[in-house]
Amino acid sequence: MLHSETLIYALLGLPLMASLGVLVLRKWPNLRDGQAVVIGLLTAACAIEFFARGADGTSLTLLAMTPSLSISFTPEPLGLLFALVAGCLWPLATLYTIGYLRGAHEDNQTRFMFFYAIAIHAAMAIALSGNLLTLFVFYEILTFSTYPLVTHKGTEDARKAGRVYLGILVASSVVFLLFGVIGVWVIAGTLDFTAGGILAGKIDPIYVPFLLGLFAFGIGKAALMPLHRWLPAAMVAPTPVSALLHAVAVVKAGVFTVLKVAIYIFGLDFLSSTGASEWLIIVASFSILAASIVALRKTNLKARLAYSTVSQLGYIVLGAALASPLAASGAALHIATHAAGKITLFFCAGAIYVAHHLSDIKDMDGLGRRMPLTYGAFALAALSIIGVPPLGGAWSKFMLMGGALDGQHMLVLVVLMVSSLLNLVYLGEIILRGFFAPAKAGSVAEGGYAEAPWACVAPLCITALISILLFFSVDFFILNFSG
Repeated sequence: MLHSETLIYALLGLPLMASLGVLVLRKWPNLRDGQAVVIGLLTAACAIEFFARGADGTSLTLLAMTPSLSISFTPEPLGLLFALVAGCLWPLATLYTIGYLRGAHEDNQTRFMFFYAIAIHAAMAIALSGNLLTLFVFYEILTFSTYPLVTHKGTEDARKAGRVYLGILVASSVVFLLFGVIGVWVIAGTLDFTAGGILAGKIDPIYVPFLLGLFAFGIGKAALMPLHRWLPAAMVAPTPVSALLHAVAVVKAGVFTVLKVAIYIFGLDFLSSTGASEWLIIVASFSILAASIVALRKTNLKARLAYSTVSQLGYIVLGAALASPLAASGAALHIATHAAGKITLFFCAGAIYVAHHLSDIKDMDGLGRRMPLTYGAFALAALSIIGVPPLGGAWSKFMLMGGALDGQHMLVLVVLMVSSLLNLVYLGEIILRGFFAPAKAGSVAEGGYAEAPWACVAPLCITALISILLFFSVDFFILNFSG
């Protein structure tokens, strides 16, 4: 059994090894990509062992500027869950990326794989961060390492999307998040993540909503409206980037950070007793419903899925804002259930594009009969996100509803139910069109079996099955934030 400190080094270092291997083996594509998959599997194994073992208080300091300012890593249950999600999805995303890049004949595959691995390293560092300074540093590294992926195609649309992506994420973190971090340090004298929070008794309750606002809007990766535009804009990138953005690293790093700050900096009891997060409940609820309504109007598959993500991220922010242990546990679980479901949906979108070069939902009538594995996986993942048992998303939504009841927020229950119905409409349409609509004359939906390459199809089948496994093994993933 590996020591906890060794596991920290492994989770941080293995993605860096993969990125180095990509550069060294760039002239041998099979070796370059193969080592990335192998290292991804090793990372997943380390993440599983660490999560199963649980946090034991081990701390690793890489750089200490002062006694209260350091780059350090102290795994805790929520961080280990995020590391588990990123670690387990990375090898599947890597395999899918290989199939997609080769199937779509993308250029600059070495550069793509290099920055993909760096982004995973940053996500792992965010997951294991022991204080706000460490989290902030690697939050920025994640932004800049994913920018080349967003602009990968090199077209004017890609460059424009990259400017929106970088502009919103950097501006929000510098204008709001940085000042939030500084504010916490000045008020509390420390930036360390601590069970129960570090602000109670150190700040006048009247100022807490403003400090919370610096974090809520400074963490642009959480895509709260109106700071969500970078996410749909980034959909010009190849589908593996969309999967990275929506499921493995970027947006999950955003909502993870919101949840971690609420639990370990403010403290759930402090937020609840001061009522400081009531306004955030309203903002998150608005994002959930507004993004779902926009998704209904989108006919481009990736654009619809992007706005679906904006809506689903609102669930996790809402769980933090409700400031109850049950809601926070539901939000943490939703990080895992949504990740498995949404990466499957984007894998399916990419498989459709690789196999038939289709991106508009209106052109996909009858395509499910030619791509039964892809559309079957899409259906399972969609039902999980909608919250239908026996799929993982049912548990996280149920717990969020329970958290709303705990706090007597009856309107939140209405928001959750209405949004689930909207999920059913905009995701269900894709499934019904694919399996039951007649194929248009002369369309690619006519003909026999025609799936994407196996390297694209195998990962999406596995991630779809994970959504089922999450339902039956939910006890393993539920975190307890009470006490």
